[in-house]
Amino acid sequence: MSRNPDTPIRILIINDDVSTAEAIISHLRNSGMAVRPSRPTDSTELSALLDKTPFDLVLLSLPSTAISQQEVFMLVEAQGRDLPILVETAEIDAKHLLSLTEAGVRAVLPRGQFNHLRVMIERELEDLNARRGLRRLEAQLRETERRCDSLIESSRDPIAYIHEGMYIRANSAYLEMFGYEDFADIEGMPLLDMVSASDVAEFKQLLKELGKSDNLPPRHELQMRGSDGEDFPAVMEFTPAKYEGEPCLQLIIRRQELDIDPALAQEVDNLRRLDMATGLLNRQTFLQHLEQHVAEAASGEHQHTLLLLEPDHIAQLYQQVGLDNVDDLAAAIAERLRQNLPEGIILARVAEHTYAILLQNSPYRQSHALAEELCAAFQNQLLETSEKTLSATISIGGVQIGERIAQIAKVLDKANESLRHASEMGGNQVHIFDPRATERAEEERIQAWIQHVKDALTNDSLKLHYRQIINLHDEGEQFHETLLRMQGTDDTLIQPGQFVPLAEEHGLAAALDRWAIRHALHSIKNTAQPAKILIRIAQASLEDEQLVPDILKMLAETGVPASCLVLQLPESKVFTNLRAAQQMNEALKRIGAAFCIEQFGMGLNSSQLLSHLQPGFLKLNHDLLEDLNSEENRERLVEIIHSATELQIPCIAPSVDSPTTMTALFTSGVTYVQGDFVAPETSSLA
Repeated sequence: MSRNPDTPIRILIINDDVSTAEAIISHLRNSGMAVRPSRPTDSTELSALLDKTPFDLVLLSLPSTAISQQEVFMLVEAQGRDLPILVETAEIDAKHLLSLTEAGVRAVLPRGQFNHLRVMIERELEDLNARRGLRRLEAQLRETERRCDSLIESSRDPIAYIHEGMYIRANSAYLEMFGYEDFADIEGMPLLDMVSASDVAEFKQLLKELGKSDNLPPRHELQMRGSDGEDFPAVMEFTPAKYEGEPCLQLIIRRQELDIDPALAQEVDNLRRLDMATGLLNRQTFLQHLEQHVAEAASGEHQHTLLLLEPDHIAQLYQQVGLDNVDDLAAAIAERLRQNLPEGIILARVAEHTYAILLQNSPYRQSHALAEELCAAFQNQLLETSEKTLSATISIGGVQIGERIAQIAKVLDKANESLRHASEMGGNQVHIFDPRATERAEEERIQAWIQHVKDALTNDSLKLHYRQIINLHDEGEQFHETLLRMQGTDDTLIQPGQFVPLAEEHGLAAALDRWAIRHALHSIKNTAQPAKILIRIAQASLEDEQLVPDILKMLAETGVPASCLVLQLPESKVFTNLRAAQQMNEALKRIGAAFCIEQFGMGLNSSQLLSHLQPGFLKLNHDLLEDLNSEENRERLVEIIHSATELQIPCIAPSVDSPTTMTALFTSGVTYVQGDFVAPETSSLA
């Protein structure tokens, strides 16, 4: 079970050093984790937090003086929840490791190894989600078993369960057929006791073979014996099953009349297995085959392919043939499939106009080639029904069934998703999902984005949008934030979240920052009155010694005063690059520009950061403004603004999207506000 990357990870950090705790959180956030941390300062606060918040894991740094190791273990265990504990410590020896492991610690880590910590947290969260998912599935399984037991009991088919040749369960219909009133009469009785003496030897051999092989015969004819000692002909069907967690055999026994018509028996069997309109396997029978093949793929020994196909423009086809002849259309499609598929292929009608093909031991290229041949067979030849000749095409979606996707639900979901994709591309298309190709496809996708960014820089097809920042104490001040956009191939604008992180990872941060600064300065050089411009830069730019000299050249080129320029960076990136951020802040001050810390207030102790670095502006974390009715949020907001005001650092409140928020901010001490309620995003400053 995978975790949604946008779901916050609730981490309880027990660490005597708040700076170290901040560094851990910043590292995790910079690596892409959505972290929601809490740091108790004593055991009372720890107990309150555990009672109030459903945490995902605990990170304990040893030695811990504020809250002892024993108190942590005791309080966590008292919760009775699956709450994993990770311990980081400066020294790890065999005795200490053993004692921590015996206490239930999931992992012991060397202190200060952030990358190792991140990997272990990711692994532990994956394990935690798997355990939670397993518990949910076990609960669902118990409920399903209860319902199945009720259905079996009420079924008119005689059904029994056999373990090691003896009865462990039988429904009322089964007991009635053999003349027993209560299951207690046959519980623990050998199945052989109900087999006619003439068939005992043969059936005993069959039971031995069943115990050695997974290939169960679909049916077996024999003479059974009732409680009255009378024999009667019967047909026995076997299915592997589990009862109360134990592997066993499910038996369905049907009394066979002596004068039964074999043709009628075959017809009844076909009704159970086949779709009557097409003669193909029905959905239930097909799913049994699919389950078997998925189980084979899970072992890693086989790789199969599931193809789903649908005729394109089905509503038009129905209109052409008429609703009375829909079955004729289905039969014609089925016949075309039979004509163009090798013998022995498992072929089924799984929905009104959806057909399924199961290809055994078929690699991706072979499966794709076969699917394209099927598309061509429909496109190049008219479809004949009993009354109409139609032109029809099909869409095919599929999935390669391998170890990475060896679950029926995932297989069907991916096949349906691929079918929708093929259909939405205009029809007459093939789309097969190959789990092993995702890594290659992802790399190709990244390279395509990088090339797109490079082309945008070369062709000057990046765009700047603007959002006004309003001074609550000076309506005349002009202040704008730039928002970087990229022109898409279809003339749409691409948001920065789609390309900036990839560009930064591949060494394009410097080029993007310089492009944004240059064009932002040009945008304000001809404004009616002086305007400040706020520009987001990349973390890598903190280490870029040439950035400030280049800014001076751009200021000289545009004639814009340095006091109009403000560069911003998130608090998490400032905290993890504090020395470089201090140097950048001082360098900007020297030339008359300013530095802004955005998303301020997201750390464990953000105000402490201001003792090391005093920027020109603070932009508050938007989470603080989401619920100003919350006393905790209001107190946090007031505390941050008070700390900033004492240092004469003006605060900017972003995401002001309602009059309620605006009203609350008027008395908060915030200097600047921005958001849709104040001023919407625009494509120019005019």
